[in-house]
Amino acid sequence: MSPPPDRAALRKILRARRRALPAAARIAGAEALADRLLALPFLPATGYVAGYWAMDGEIGLHAFQLRLPAGLVYCLPLLHDDGTLRFAPWRAGDPLVTNRFGIPEPDVTVDGALRAEDMALVVLPLVSFDDDCHRLGMGGGWYDRSLAVRRHQPAPPWLVGAAFATQRVDALPREAWDVRLDAVCCEDATLIATTAG
Repeated sequence: MSPPPDRAALRKILRARRRALPAAARIAGAEALADRLLALPFLPATGYVAGYWAMDGEIGLHAFQLRLPAGLVYCLPLLHDDGTLRFAPWRAGDPLVTNRFGIPEPDVTVDGALRAEDMALVVLPLVSFDDDCHRLGMGGGWYDRSLAVRRHQPAPPWLVGAAFATQRVDALPREAWDVRLDAVCCEDATLIATTAG
């Protein structure tokens, strides 16, 4: 699919498309995604791995979280007042609170949480992606602000987008503040960024 030139229009189209996926496709997609994430050539052996709580039709990370190697600690994002994300370890059953966008996050003090730079790997949700591993998010800029250091320095943290294949487009409109991903995984493909693009 060739994207329309307007990012807001593209978000509307792709969000509707991912929400329209049937439950069976979502479950199978999350399982296949876990296989692809766990097979990444740069999957760390130890450290913190940031994920997300799937909302609005996003592909789920539950299968990935449950299958993480023992040396990796799964974290969820928390909104910080400075407009960036912090991250806190979370396991199924740990307490959650709902943030101002209605998204569950760990019930911890945000000032004591980890920064993006403390993560070995960050798995990001997205609305759309292209073959060059560029990401279109929801438009709030939370991940771009939090991961801005990656515009000027190499990993870690490694940045991987997670999506359904139906969210893929030929090319995305880009802005100066966009942070490019190291890879994108969906149920039927793993794209690894090259130095060009």
